[in-house]
Amino acid sequence: MNPQTIEAFERLNNTLDIVRKECPWDRVQTMESLRYLTIEETYELSEAILGILAAKDKDETMANNEMKKELGDLFMHLLFYCKIAEEEGRFDTADVFNAISNKLVNRHPFIFRKEEYHGESWEQIKMHEGRKSVLEGVPASLPPLVKAVRMQEKAAGIGYKMAEEKMELKEDMTEEQFGQLLFNLIHWAHNHGINADSALSKANLHFQQKVQSFEF
Repeated sequence: MNPQTIEAFERLNNTLDIVRKECPWDRVQTMESLRYLTIEETYELSEAILGILAAKDKDETMANNEMKKELGDLFMHLLFYCKIAEEEGRFDTADVFNAISNKLVNRHPFIFRKEEYHGESWEQIKMHEGRKSVLEGVPASLPPLVKAVRMQEKAAGIGYKMAEEKMELKEDMTEEQFGQLLFNLIHWAHNHGINADSALSKANLHFQQKVQSFEF
């Protein structure tokens, strides 16, 4: 980490300390009150990433600035949680950094502990952490499409193979049958190297642009 980055982090850290003490809004925030705002910031970052991917040459500077702003918002939220946790005597920022560093080392035995690595897959390595199912790592509150993508990715990581089913859209389909069709389409996309959530997000953006062009 270069000196400029360290200086910028210290500036953010000190600025957050000041507003936490002197700003009426920041002073009363809790982990609970920030939680839904952080979810919103995460979606805004997701949109900024799509903006980067969709940007033309003339739009790249604007897209880069938007992503830089959203990354900053999310980074501020993460640091805010650390400060609240420290105030409550739970842990501090150093504990957070050390915890993720330890996780990275533990999950990369093929780099850091080559003598202990015997060819396990990424998901098999994570199972050594005490999980009973590979799907425990998929949050229950994820949006259904993202959840389906992540469950299929994780299942594939331990060698699970879904049965191939014929996909056919019918006029008299029930909700359950349509849901299974969507799930099968996500599986098809996974097998062809396509992230279904990313694909649908790009299609949504394309549709939005077409409607806006029609409106104006």
